[in-house]
Amino acid sequence: MTTPRHKPRSSTCVVDAPRNSSPGTVKPLTISMVSEHANPLAREGEYGFDEQSRHVAELSAALVRAGNNVTVYTRRDREDAPERMVSEAGYTVVHVPVGPPSYLPTDEILPLMGGFGSFLEAEWEIARPDIVHAHFWMSGIATQLAARILAVPTVQTFHALGVMEHRFNVGTTSHSPNRIRLEQLIARGATRVVATSTEEVFELAHQGLPRSRTSVVPCGVDVSRFTPHGPAEKRAMTHRLVMVGSLTPNEGYETAIDALVHLPHTELVIGGGPPAPDVAAHAEARRLYARADKVGVRDRVHIIGKVRPEKLPALLRSADAVVSLPWYEPIGLIPLEAMACGTPVVAAATGGVRDTVVDGITGYLVSSRNPVRLADTIRQLFDDEVRRAGFGVAGADRARARYSWDRVAVDTLSAYGWCVAAPPRTARAGMH
Repeated sequence: MTTPRHKPRSSTCVVDAPRNSSPGTVKPLTISMVSEHANPLAREGEYGFDEQSRHVAELSAALVRAGNNVTVYTRRDREDAPERMVSEAGYTVVHVPVGPPSYLPTDEILPLMGGFGSFLEAEWEIARPDIVHAHFWMSGIATQLAARILAVPTVQTFHALGVMEHRFNVGTTSHSPNRIRLEQLIARGATRVVATSTEEVFELAHQGLPRSRTSVVPCGVDVSRFTPHGPAEKRAMTHRLVMVGSLTPNEGYETAIDALVHLPHTELVIGGGPPAPDVAAHAEARRLYARADKVGVRDRVHIIGKVRPEKLPALLRSADAVVSLPWYEPIGLIPLEAMACGTPVVAAATGGVRDTVVDGITGYLVSSRNPVRLADTIRQLFDDEVRRAGFGVAGADRARARYSWDRVAVDTLSAYGWCVAAPPRTARAGMH
């Protein structure tokens, strides 16, 4: 349904002020989220959904539960999208009318950010938010174009850095040189950068952003959906390894297939890519099956295609270990969901996974391209049932205590507190 603009809620939340400043203010915040391409109303398995969509949706809902007024601005990419509507979770979504109401690739979205910024400026002149939180680098461009004129404090979350994607040859290469330079400008222009991992903070510091202007707030997990209690898929062999991700070479599936040679009586289930009926024709699936055939484990490798959202917890619970070996992983959502399900994790020590997985406590951190070492590590889990159980319990406890969306919202509000108390940054600090 469409609704008019509405006033902030009357409930309260606690916002922490920076150290060495006045005590935190107890009041609801009016928060604008800018997510130019990731619509929080997109459903899992549907067009327009990605991890950023989930992040914005879950964070906005948690901030509303904490008593704040949240409006999300996203580009109108469907003819039937209303101009403004209130979601079931209580946050408002505004579909910004820039560009055609259809899917556009990154190359074609970037030139629209000037118009997106003008729309935001007009909105915020009428109802100025307390803080603006931009998600992804292009959202940062539109946000700073509008916020610099109105002196609104801004928070930037990149979700993935262009310099890291370029270094590991992952993600989109569109506008790669410009993106890296623009991200540096956006980081300097934002009041604060909220990074999703410690590794990202180090990379931003290397690019010249002071550590004092960054906070680490990880991605969250739905701990009511991903739990140790519930059905598990039936396995076909004594041991099972599960991997879930995009069906691309940089996800490390080949390393796991090579490790399978040293792990008898073990099946490897890979979820990702197109739906099951189409997966056999997928180029990467064919390549992986050819590799499995070459090393003699073809009968133990099963690529099942896209996993339906309601089936994912049962798949993760069915494994002795969930394996995650991407070359670069800024967030590490699948290892986190596996931990929440009480399943041990064996993951590449990269990106957000370094923060999420506690080596030797909730799982093991390994090299992403060493199949022999990977097999040795997994064998330790297979041979020690007590250790597997301990990792599962510790992982579920850590997910509930540190990574629930309500906890993530508290940490985000703490970062907002620094911005609300800080003096506004001028246009000279960032985008021009």
